[in-house]
Amino acid sequence: MVYSPPKNTQGKNTQSLSDQGVAQFSTLVELLQHRAKEQPSDLAYQFLVDGKKEGTAYTYAELDEWARAIAALLQQQQAKGERALLLYPQGVEVVAAFCGSLYAGVIAIPVPPPDAGRMKRTLPRLREIIKDAQATIVLSNARIIEIIQESDIDFPEFETMRWIDTETVNLDLAKQWQDPGINKDALAYLQYTSGSTSTPKGVMLSHYNLLHHSAYLQRGCGYRADGPTVTWMPYFHDYGLVEGLIQPLYNGAPCYIMAPLAFVKRPLRWLQAIQKYGATHSQAPNFAYDLCVRRTKPAQREALDLSGWLSAGNAAEPINPRVMRDFCEAFVDSGFRWESFSPAYGLAEATLLVSATPLGREPIILSLEASELEQGKVVAAEPNSSYVREAVSCGPLVCETEVAIVNPDELTRCATAEVGEIWVNDPGVAHGYWQRPEATRETFEAQIAGEGATRYLRTGDLGFIKDGELYITGRIKDLIIIRGTNHYPQDIEWTVQQTHQAMRPDYGACFSIIEEGEEQLIVVQEIERQHQQNLEADELIAEIRQAISEAHELQVYAVALVKSGNVLKTSSGKIQRRKCKASFLSGDLEVLADWSENPRLTTKVRSLQNEVEFLAQQLNQK
Repeated sequence: MVYSPPKNTQGKNTQSLSDQGVAQFSTLVELLQHRAKEQPSDLAYQFLVDGKKEGTAYTYAELDEWARAIAALLQQQQAKGERALLLYPQGVEVVAAFCGSLYAGVIAIPVPPPDAGRMKRTLPRLREIIKDAQATIVLSNARIIEIIQESDIDFPEFETMRWIDTETVNLDLAKQWQDPGINKDALAYLQYTSGSTSTPKGVMLSHYNLLHHSAYLQRGCGYRADGPTVTWMPYFHDYGLVEGLIQPLYNGAPCYIMAPLAFVKRPLRWLQAIQKYGATHSQAPNFAYDLCVRRTKPAQREALDLSGWLSAGNAAEPINPRVMRDFCEAFVDSGFRWESFSPAYGLAEATLLVSATPLGREPIILSLEASELEQGKVVAAEPNSSYVREAVSCGPLVCETEVAIVNPDELTRCATAEVGEIWVNDPGVAHGYWQRPEATRETFEAQIAGEGATRYLRTGDLGFIKDGELYITGRIKDLIIIRGTNHYPQDIEWTVQQTHQAMRPDYGACFSIIEEGEEQLIVVQEIERQHQQNLEADELIAEIRQAISEAHELQVYAVALVKSGNVLKTSSGKIQRRKCKASFLSGDLEVLADWSENPRLTTKVRSLQNEVEFLAQQLNQK
């Protein structure tokens, strides 16, 4: 199935930036210079300390000056074309460093800053990125540099790189800046994939990708020049960078930035900031809306006015309709409207969004026969059906984006009511993966069998299109196939987490292993800290097995109840099921209690095996 929406049917109620002359610019450098000239005193970005107190702020003129100063320093080092890591806490400083890189023709690499308490966990991925990108420069601040220098971890890659504390750059250098002479096809930055299923790969995004996609987002999502935004999404994630930070620059509207940790600690402050600054748009993954419901009190909600929040973006992870309903019910008296929800779908390889629910339109939720969906068929659920799965529409395709639903094995188009892999064709699709020609061909140059030469981006995501709406059902690599039936792990994980309040929400992983030639279901679930001491493990495991049997008609092969921190996520909040599977098989999980049909997989037997192996090693040494 191939679908492309009629042209010029979305975003008619929004102001076009071409009216302001923005469409004439081919690079983000030209765009920011335009803002600095036409709106020099207008607020561009402001950081909210702890999500509340107003901190460092830049007007467009100030941001342009900082960018030119940083760029001039880079130009003194003849760094054009080199790759520079951006290592910062969340804030406006990373925006200046990003723009400074663009002004110098340096390819930026936004990456998570190292955490002093988690260096051993975060640095391996950073090492892989440095090696892959052959990065030679680090832009950062004194605090991050100090954390790395004081760590006792051997990291020779850092020793050969040039370190620049951008907060100490002399602003007088701005006068020495020279236009780098880049065009629209120049690479702006590398967006490294979160690595949930493989070694991180650098997605190559050009200036044209970003400006083209920003125009799409303005039309498709209803952005306006008079609509402030609030974001806490990390700058090193495509959702946080493209829609959170770059889009406001394109709109010419102020952006208020919170740290992700400030949101997690006090979700209420995100909502308070939306109210205080009159934000019309703000985005978050599904879990954030659930956290707002669970971490706010009725009295706090009563004091909120969210009536000006026109578009509550919901993307970056599977969308749970129950969470959407709970949030709307909790905040309806605060002025939040059901039609303000904007479920969307996207990925870094497409710059950002592929589809999004238009401004002011209610989300669409389908009730489908789960058993048919597991067979790859889209069938509406009967009124009395006992096995139903709700599917949330991620909206129509953004502007002129084209999507094909394709059988991932046969590479042929799927029928209208079939689930297949989502393939994307649009000028906003990235250039490929940095220094990975084979992976680029496989992912960015796919062709539908028996059709023309049109090349598509293979997303690796499964879904279908119905009545012009895109629905996501899961990922190809995360599918659990047992006895010829497809099962989506997020569905089983949700079932597990509803069995008891001891289950930590959004921190469970389901996957399959091959035992005696058959695929078997494994469940790993974190337990809330307050329930770990008096855990009635046998009863909980029995409830999990029963719930999965009833809801999914599956027999569980093994269950592991683990301590907090064992089910890892990517920077964008996706469960790293492959890593969890590896930890389970290697016995590296911190298990509170477990059970399996095969005793070899339980910690008790593994512990005994380890003792035997240790004694054997001691005897051999003697």
